[in-house]
Amino acid sequence: MKSNRIKIVLASAAIVGTAILAKVLAPHELMARTVTAPSLENVIPRQFGNWKVIPEISPIRPVDPEAYVQPDPLAGKVYSQEVGRGYSDGQGHVVMLMVAYGPVQNYRLKAHRPEICYTAAGFRISNKLDAALTYRAGSPPIHVKQLIAEREARFEPISYWMRVGEDISNGVIEHQLSRLKYGLRGKIPDGALIRVSTIGLSREESFKLQDQFIRDLLAAIPPDELRFFTGAS
Repeated sequence: MKSNRIKIVLASAAIVGTAILAKVLAPHELMARTVTAPSLENVIPRQFGNWKVIPEISPIRPVDPEAYVQPDPLAGKVYSQEVGRGYSDGQGHVVMLMVAYGPVQNYRLKAHRPEICYTAAGFRISNKLDAALTYRAGSPPIHVKQLIAEREARFEPISYWMRVGEDISNGVIEHQLSRLKYGLRGKIPDGALIRVSTIGLSREESFKLQDQFIRDLLAAIPPDELRFFTGAS
């Protein structure tokens, strides 16, 4: 009996200790509090290079896929800012841009990767590839994810990247490692999704056009706001 009581006491102490340790080690500091997020509507230009906004075009929005099955009152709170626009270069080419910002990046952000979001909207996803985009001389390239989304006659090549804190973390494992890294520092990272897509062009033509659009866009972003899009690079 005495042995059982000792085991119960030790088990209870271990449970309490684990709970206290988890509370102590849980990240508490929001990175978003120390770095002010820009107003995306103001920072992202409506005209740059050869590109001009086409008001009637709107890209697919990063809605929580669970909301398609069961409405989620928190779905709209994952991102505090979203900018979705269509741009034309005046030569018949159109690129759709979506930028979404979330001040708190936790397990929910991974649900908004375009692969999952587009699948929830009825698209088939294929040809996923990793690419490196050089956007400025002397700066490290941005690691970009490329994929194809198809639904009926719609063929939509997509390029995107996700910033978590100061890291570019496009994959599930990368995202978890970034969260863990900041969590060990007691920080909750903020993050952003930057996505571009095209319709009506071949895969090769689409990604070539998207690369040029991204370069033109980042060249037009004010230098002091560029880190929001590219992380620490």
